[in-house]
Amino acid sequence: MSVGTMVTIVLLMIVLVLGIFFIQKIFGAGTDAIDTIDNEVQSQIQKLFAEEGRKVAVYPTSREITLKKGDDPAGFAFSVRNTDVEESSFSYNTYSTDVSTCGSTFSEANANNMLLAGTGSFNLGPGNSLDIPILVRFVVPESTPPCTIVYQVDIEKDGGSYSTIPGIAVTIK
Repeated sequence: MSVGTMVTIVLLMIVLVLGIFFIQKIFGAGTDAIDTIDNEVQSQIQKLFAEEGRKVAVYPTSREITLKKGDDPAGFAFSVRNTDVEESSFSYNTYSTDVSTCGSTFSEANANNMLLAGTGSFNLGPGNSLDIPILVRFVVPESTPPCTIVYQVDIEKDGGSYSTIPGIAVTIK
């Protein structure tokens, strides 16, 4: 082999190793960012529960979410505190209440089809709150018109009404 060929092979190997190193760093940073966001959401919800008498905490507290068509699912988180003195069974249901800005061809059924984890149930001991907040996410298809959809979450305890989270505004761009 000639010296030029050997130098080329060595340089290509260096570029390959550096490429693998940088790709690994980029993906590692992305994973760390997701973990940081999750920890921040849990921290904010715990701060909201620090206020006396709160049954439910929502993040973001503004209850306004902006989504882009075709992006990864995103949404809001909420947590519930059992203010009772005994263990209780809770359930929640998320649904759209207003799609009037979306045009006549878009219905509340279309809005409800965008929900991921819009319903569920869990048990809580007396005075306890959820360790991991519930994340309600939305998958926005490309066919969705740009508009603002208003959602509501109804929370029931042992079959009766417990709390409501009204006016969650999801703006589609």
